[in-house]
Amino acid sequence: MAAYAFARADGALLLTRIAAGYPSAGAWTLPGGGLEFGEAPEDALHRELREETGLTGTIDGILGINSIVLAPAPRRPEPLHGLRVVYQVTCVGSPQHEEGGSTDRAAWVPLDQLDALPRVELVDYALGIGG
Repeated sequence: MAAYAFARADGALLLTRIAAGYPSAGAWTLPGGGLEFGEAPEDALHRELREETGLTGTIDGILGINSIVLAPAPRRPEPLHGLRVVYQVTCVGSPQHEEGGSTDRAAWVPLDQLDALPRVELVDYALGIGG
C-alpha cells in the first residue's frame, strides 16, 4: 500500500521526478510512496511529502484509491497487487528536492505544461478524478 499527495495551487500541480536507478526514472509522479510496517496511510503521506518536497500539508480528504497490478520483475519474481491512496492535500511553499532518495526533483508544474512532461499513469488517474 502507498499514499500520495494531489496538491494544486495557483494553476500548478506539485510533482516529483523519479530518480535514476528506479523504475520509470525521469518520469514525473505525485509526491508519496510506500507505507512502512505499521504506519498509517496519513502518516506515510506526511512523511513522504516532507522527504520528497520538504513541504508540509493538510489532508483535505481522500481523492481516490488506485489499484495497480505489476508484472514480475528481476527483484520480485511474483506479480504484485498494490493499492495507492491519493489524498487531496493543501500545501504551500517552494519545494526542495530529495537528496539520495527515489526522487531527484520537486516542482510546482503549471497544468498547461503537463502534456509536455513524461509522467506515470498515477498523475493522469489523479487528474481524471480531481480535475
